[in-house]
Amino acid sequence: MSFDPRRPYNTLPELPPAAEIESKPVLKACIEARAALAELKAVGGLIPSQAVLINTIPLLEAQASSEIENIVTTSDALFRFSQMEERADDRATKEALRYRGALHRGFQSIRERPLNTNTAVMVCSWIKGGDMQIRRVSGTALSNAATGEVIYTPPEGEALLREKLANWERFIHEATTVDPLVRMAVAHYQFEAIHPFLDGNGRTGRVLNLLMLVELGLLDQPVLYLSRHILRNRPEYYARLQAVTRDGAWEAWIGFMLAAVTDTARWTTAKVRAIRQLQAEATAFVKARAGKIHSRELVDVLFEQPYCRIQNLVEAGVAKRQTASVYLKQLVDIGMLREVRMGREKLFIHPGFVRLLTSDEHPVSAYGQD
Repeated sequence: MSFDPRRPYNTLPELPPAAEIESKPVLKACIEARAALAELKAVGGLIPSQAVLINTIPLLEAQASSEIENIVTTSDALFRFSQMEERADDRATKEALRYRGALHRGFQSIRERPLNTNTAVMVCSWIKGGDMQIRRVSGTALSNAATGEVIYTPPEGEALLREKLANWERFIHEATTVDPLVRMAVAHYQFEAIHPFLDGNGRTGRVLNLLMLVELGLLDQPVLYLSRHILRNRPEYYARLQAVTRDGAWEAWIGFMLAAVTDTARWTTAKVRAIRQLQAEATAFVKARAGKIHSRELVDVLFEQPYCRIQNLVEAGVAKRQTASVYLKQLVDIGMLREVRMGREKLFIHPGFVRLLTSDEHPVSAYGQD
């Protein structure tokens, strides 16, 4: 029976696919993607404080992954509320920050137990800010936003969904003869095709991609900005997913995902190198202009959050509150930071760092020229 997008796809084939998924072009692309990931892993390990990466790159990933679902916020809003999510005043910012939180929680989870269906439930629940369970009701269908035409109806029935998720889990952990990156691409398609939740499936699946790369040893931390490529190629992303369902076009889908890994690994590596360079510039600038307050710990804190608070210095053991306030004001005086008020609290923006994080390029600006 041919695929009918209006009927629940209860016959979604189990993994591994019957089709060839490790063709010569795919394996060649795997080599390139693995090399790009290895470089990112090595460069990331050179950052003295890993909080610099885990607090910043995932915010960019959260913004892009949310925008794929038309949940649009700004980098400024994410940075401003990244340490005070409860004070964010719009839904899009809250949802993007919850995505970042889900990625962190998932990362902690796979340190304790392998990625599984419960990981997906936890991630989706965190993203949506409520208890998300495997779908129990019928009637879920995906439609073309412009025309209203139904383009896909996922499988129905909790028992069937759990069976397909159990098969998805086994493929991730037991198909060890399949290249890990191919496994990630195939597993991502399957998760999206199962569509186990009423909402949040796309974002949950993209968090799981990063967790798989960590679990399979290709990254130490989930700092790949993978959603950047997907957002920039959103029509192709959805078309490739549909082509697997409709035509079994696995090679083109896997090739798309491998290109996404390669592209974003190289981009993220360049971003991390630029962060390291900017840190070196910051160290030299503080030593030259405010040598009495310089310490490595102080500079590290300035790169852990684009918007710094007095409490960040206190919690890092750099100084007690009053002295920390003096330090930050001195950094404002020399032109490194900019002070803004948010209610009763003072925030200290690091403009050079913000500019670097938010630019598609990787500008390292000289301090004291803003």
